[in-house]
Amino acid sequence: MKPVSKNIDNIISVLKKEIKAKHLSIPIVTEISWSRSPFKVLISTMLSLRTKDAVTAAASNRLFKVAPTPEKLAKLPVSRIEKLIYPVGFYKTKAPKIREVSRRIIKDYDGKVPDDIDELLKFDGVGRKTANLVVTLGFGKPGICVDTHVHRISNRLGYVKTKTPFETEMALRKKLPKKYWIIYNDLLVTWGQNICVPVSPWCSKCAIERWCNKVDVKRFR
Repeated sequence: MKPVSKNIDNIISVLKKEIKAKHLSIPIVTEISWSRSPFKVLISTMLSLRTKDAVTAAASNRLFKVAPTPEKLAKLPVSRIEKLIYPVGFYKTKAPKIREVSRRIIKDYDGKVPDDIDELLKFDGVGRKTANLVVTLGFGKPGICVDTHVHRISNRLGYVKTKTPFETEMALRKKLPKKYWIIYNDLLVTWGQNICVPVSPWCSKCAIERWCNKVDVKRFR
């Protein structure tokens, strides 16, 4: 096995340079986080589940032009929210959930999004991925967001050996240097969407291939 752990600094450094050099697009929720609004990060992340970034971006922009705060979103009829966020995946299910989240933020948290993962997990429709993104991108606090890309690439590299995203998050919390916690998701999601794809990854184009153990990779290009 190639020693991934001792080369994690090199891996992170190379990914940063390559993503910038290749002008690869970063996850849309990261762009939205530049607004410095934990509320927008929360709602956008909820909308992004099972939805492509371009669709999430357009839907988020439409919604936030009308309702950029919990107070305004909480007052919208579900039917109006559905029209604003269409065609995000499961928009009919997401519409009432994001309105209810807005109402609970007002009622239980004085109109402010909580900055604690356990508190965020109390919201219907919020899982660990969303909670970690809100904490890291919304508040700049330490957290590790693990989605399918982070889970797949971390195991493919041989950096962790886990079966679920939750196990991957717990394993990364133990071994990934804390200085990389926030950026790790952005880098691996971007790399996973463009180079280290689920089926037949582009190993010939991969700048970190020298450190990768290609765990469970049956075919590559």
